[in-house]
Amino acid sequence: MKKNVLAVVMSTAMAAALLAGCGGSASSSSASSSSAAGSETAAVSEAASAGSGSGSVYMLNFKPETDGQWQDLAAAYTKKTGVPVTVVTAASGTYDTTLTSEMSKSEAPTIFNIGNSAAAQTWDDYTMDLKDSALYKHLTDKSLVVDYNGKTAAVANCYECYGIIYNKTILQAYCDKYKDAVIKSPEDIKDLDTLEKVAADINSHVDAINKACGTELTEAFASAGLDDGSSWRFSGHLANLPLYYEFKDDGCDLLAGEATIKGKYLDNYKKVWDMYVKDSAADPGTLDSGSYNAESELGMGEAVFYQNGDWEFSGLTDSANGYTVKAADLDMMPIYFGVDDANEGLCIGTENYWAVNSKASKENIDASLAFLEWVITSDEGRDSITNKMGLSAPFDTFTDKYASANPFKQTAAKMMNEGKTSIAWSFNATPNVDDWRKGVVSALTDYTKGTGKWDAVKTAFVTGWSDQWKLAHEK
Repeated sequence: MKKNVLAVVMSTAMAAALLAGCGGSASSSSASSSSAAGSETAAVSEAASAGSGSGSVYMLNFKPETDGQWQDLAAAYTKKTGVPVTVVTAASGTYDTTLTSEMSKSEAPTIFNIGNSAAAQTWDDYTMDLKDSALYKHLTDKSLVVDYNGKTAAVANCYECYGIIYNKTILQAYCDKYKDAVIKSPEDIKDLDTLEKVAADINSHVDAINKACGTELTEAFASAGLDDGSSWRFSGHLANLPLYYEFKDDGCDLLAGEATIKGKYLDNYKKVWDMYVKDSAADPGTLDSGSYNAESELGMGEAVFYQNGDWEFSGLTDSANGYTVKAADLDMMPIYFGVDDANEGLCIGTENYWAVNSKASKENIDASLAFLEWVITSDEGRDSITNKMGLSAPFDTFTDKYASANPFKQTAAKMMNEGKTSIAWSFNATPNVDDWRKGVVSALTDYTKGTGKWDAVKTAFVTGWSDQWKLAHEK
């Protein structure tokens, strides 16, 4: 019989495996601890002073690929403040077991990772409320937290984003040179209705647009592959939107979900999916064949739009791939869903949330909070996170030279700063994720080929959810 927490942890782990950037290479545990007297700038010394004296820091790091950088930061902070900082990095895939083991020791971690609400429930007695911390105050998007049991149990330390990648150079040329363009500027696309009109116009007039703009388009949207290597974009990432808006309406935890869903926003899901299929050159009857390469279609300038995430930037701009698209050509817009388009931002999420051990001594708690504040405000900390670890941090201190060079993440930060509402990764709540998605993809494939009805997609989505939830949460 499956236990609740185990089921959710396994579900989350499987979801993470499908997403680029969420995991890392294997690493053995390591630690760094040193002490030396030092001083800090006025702003940072004030933060660090709270952790001086007899306090110390023990951070259990979640990402193996960043171990070296965290060891360097720990040593640098100890040299400046005299506060001992130890960093231990769990080997890939062993974080939960390592955390359980370490928390049973007298010298337990003072900073640890929470991945979702299930983990917050497991460690509820060990998480202090971070609502009044500098971490929370510096967040550019206050939704990037794990709230549980009336407290802010953890605060995101990095994030990834996804939406609709688009070639802004081609789209601008369409606006400027094609006399019958339905918009005057790419910025005119602010909702689903406008996006539909633009995509339909481009897909219907590719020859005329190519002649006017000197482009080599074959379609508006890159192929929506339903093979195993691509279908997660729609059974996971696109399916996130109806889940998110329904969870939001129901007032439930956006990351934990609920046992039953109604499919309230599946008509919106259908509208977006139909656009992806209709406004593409791909044959709807062969989308599950594995013969399409959506990244290449966008990268070679054959398509204008492509639903995917910020992890695609390196592949799209890698000269070894032979693509014609350049970094300056790329941008990302939200997956407009026809619900709250005026306020919708990109889909932003992470499995990386800092929690502070409430059972640690007051001195160690203060030292830990001061260390984390130094990480997100000091030159050393910000440079390490952005330029050495290659992460995007959701704090208002990461501007100018500490902002990510990835244009998709720059767009995400801009939208957050403008007050747009980031769409939480509610798909992380999917019960028995592989089985549920398999049912959705099967029904979606039949519908797209014309051999099945949309009602079957609704059934796979709604009934499949409750069925898998029962299986995942049975006691």
